Amino acid sequence: MLKIKHIPLLVFVLIFINCAKDEPVDSVEATPLVSAVEIGNSELPYIKIKTISTVLNEPKIGGEMEIYINKKRVLNSPIGIEYRGSTSYRISDKKSFGIETRDSSGKGKDVSILGFPAEEDWILTGDVFQAPNTIFDRTLMYHYLGYELFRNMGNYSSRSKFVEVELNGVYIGVYVLMEKLKRGTDRINIESLAAADTDAAKITGGYILKIDKTSGSDVLGTHPLSYYDNNWDDDCRYTEFNSFRSNYDINRNRITFAPYGPPYHNNKYLETYFVYDYPKAETINVAQKAYIKNYVNDFETALLTDNFSTNTRTYTNYIDRKSFIDFFIINEVAGNIDGYRLSTYMHKARGGKLKMGPIWDLNIGYGTGGRVPVNDWIINYNSYITNDAWMVPFWWKRLMEDPQFRSELKARWTELRANTLSTPKVLELTTNTANYLTVNNAIIRNYTKWTGINYNYNNSVTDLKTYLTNRLAWMDSKIATF
Repeated sequence: MLKIKHIPLLVFVLIFINCAKDEPVDSVEATPLVSAVEIGNSELPYIKIKTISTVLNEPKIGGEMEIYINKKRVLNSPIGIEYRGSTSYRISDKKSFGIETRDSSGKGKDVSILGFPAEEDWILTGDVFQAPNTIFDRTLMYHYLGYELFRNMGNYSSRSKFVEVELNGVYIGVYVLMEKLKRGTDRINIESLAAADTDAAKITGGYILKIDKTSGSDVLGTHPLSYYDNNWDDDCRYTEFNSFRSNYDINRNRITFAPYGPPYHNNKYLETYFVYDYPKAETINVAQKAYIKNYVNDFETALLTDNFSTNTRTYTNYIDRKSFIDFFIINEVAGNIDGYRLSTYMHKARGGKLKMGPIWDLNIGYGTGGRVPVNDWIINYNSYITNDAWMVPFWWKRLMEDPQFRSELKARWTELRANTLSTPKVLELTTNTANYLTVNNAIIRNYTKWTGINYNYNNSVTDLKTYLTNRLAWMDSKIATF
C-alpha cells in the first residue's frame, strides 16, 4: 500500500497555489505519471486529485486535478470539489464528486477536458457500491450506455468517458467523467435569464426544471459532512422557494390540499413537484416563476381535457412531442426504474415548447432494479408500488392513450430500430465498452479496490446483453400493436 508523508496544511496550500499559477491547465506536458497503483499500458485516462482538506458535501473545497493519458500529463488545473448525490451518497462507499475547474485565484474557469467542449462544471460518477449487498451495476456501464444511445438518437446527453481516479494518493477505482447538466451552448442550449428579466417575451425561456429529490443539489444549505449520512427528510423538503407543485395528482384529480407539506406526509405520494434548476431558486424572480408554473399547468390541463377521439389536440401547443417520445424510448430500453419520477429533466427555450431531457441517472435499471417486471413498461410503476414519495406523473399513461402519440412513437421506434437502436448496434456498443474496460485491466483494479461482493464480470456483461436483446424484442412486440 502506498504511504503518504504528511506535510503541514499551510505548506501544501502554498505549494499548490504556486504550482497552479505557474502551470497551464490545458497543454500536454512531459510530466510522467506516478500513480497509486500500477496501470501498465492502460488507455483509460488517469486522474489524480489532491485536496487542501477533507472533501465535503457542500461547499466545494480547493484542490488540484491532474489528468494523464498514456502516463503523460495532459491537464493540470486548480479545482473545487465536493461530494454529490442524495441516496447514492448515503448508501455507497464509493462516492461521486462534483468538480469545478478554476483559475489560480479560485474563480471558475472553462476548461476543455478530454476533448469535451470547454466548461467549468464536471462530475465524476462512481457506481453505487456497499459490501456485502448493495451494488446496482456490476458492469459499470449503465450510465455510459444510456447516454451514448440517447446521443446517437440525435439528442444532447452528457458527454462521458471512463477514467480511473486517485484521491490524495489513494486509488478509488473506475469512474465516469461526465458533463454536469446545465445551461450552455454545448450543453442544454437555451437562452439565459437574469434575475432582472421580467419582459413578457423574454421570460418565455430559457428554463430547466426537474422532477427530483431536493437533496443532492444546490437547493439546500451547508451542513457538516456527518449531517448528510442520515438526512433522508431533506430528500423531500419541497418549498415555495425551490419548486412548484402540479395542480393534479398522479390519478389525474385536481389536488385540494395545500402544497409544501412536511417531508413524507401521508399524501406526498399523490404530488408531483417541479424543482427549479435554471434559473436557480436563488435567482429566479416572481414573474419567471409565475410564467413557467402557469405554462406547465396549462399543458397538464390541455392534456387531460383533450378529446382523443377527435383529430384536434391542444396539448401539443405546449410540448415538443418528439422529445417526449425519445425520452420515453430511452427510459424504457434502459428499464430505468427512476425514470419519469426522479432525475427527470425538462427544458424550455425562449418562445419554444417544453422538451423532455436530457436523460440522467440510469444506475438502477437494465433489468436489475426490480419493482417493475421486465415485461412491462416502466411508466406502469404506480401499478406495482404504492405510496412511494415519488410516483410516475399522470402524463405518460395519458399520452399513451392518444392514438396520435402512439402512431408517432411507432414511426420513431421503427426508424431507430432500423439503425441506431438495432439489436446488433446496441450489442456492439455494449461489447466494445466492456472490452475497453477489461483489456485495459481497469475492471480488475476497480474490484481489487472495492471488494466484498461476489461478481463475475463476464457473466454480468452477458446478463446485460441478454436483457437488452430481450427488452428490445419485447418493445418490438408491443409497439407493433400501436
